[in-house]
Amino acid sequence: MGATSTEQSFALLKERILKDGKCLPGGILKVDSFINHQIDPTLLRAMSVEFVKRFSDVEINKILTIEASGIAPAVVLGMLLDVPVVFAKKKKPSTMDNMLTTEVFSFTKNTSYTVCVSSDFLCPQDKILFIDDFLANGNAAKGMIDLIKQANATLVGMGFLIEKAFQEGGKYLRAAGIRVESLALIDSLDNCQIKVR
Repeated sequence: MGATSTEQSFALLKERILKDGKCLPGGILKVDSFINHQIDPTLLRAMSVEFVKRFSDVEINKILTIEASGIAPAVVLGMLLDVPVVFAKKKKPSTMDNMLTTEVFSFTKNTSYTVCVSSDFLCPQDKILFIDDFLANGNAAKGMIDLIKQANATLVGMGFLIEKAFQEGGKYLRAAGIRVESLALIDSLDNCQIKVR
């Protein structure tokens, strides 16, 4: 039997991480040549198709992400699912009405910031899939859970392109009963060596 499309998309992403990903001291994985600065649209589409398959059993009427790196995968997925995409902003716009806010700690920038979204676009009837590029300690995800709760909306799942399985975010979210789907799992970045599961 040939490889399934899931195995192919795993292999494609894993290959790119090992080929083009760069490891920096402190457990930082740079994938800016193909995911979060320069973007490979073909890879992005393959990953979005995989998310469509993985979440095909749940009703989704809105995708939520956080700027900036989550926007590209969220938009491609929103196009495939034909649902709107909302991104939480990291700066409070003076023009935003009915603002919901929460605090998020950034691991890479070592600082906390306020993120916001308008309750006009996050509503009680929404069944939300959260999409982001990385899951590490889960701080952005926790912030989005807070915004979804404030809006009285329903979180149906969370999808991540890359999960750092050696950090606590995935364990925390799964222990909280949240459905988490990660397309690539990084087991270790010790000694700046990338080990993909």
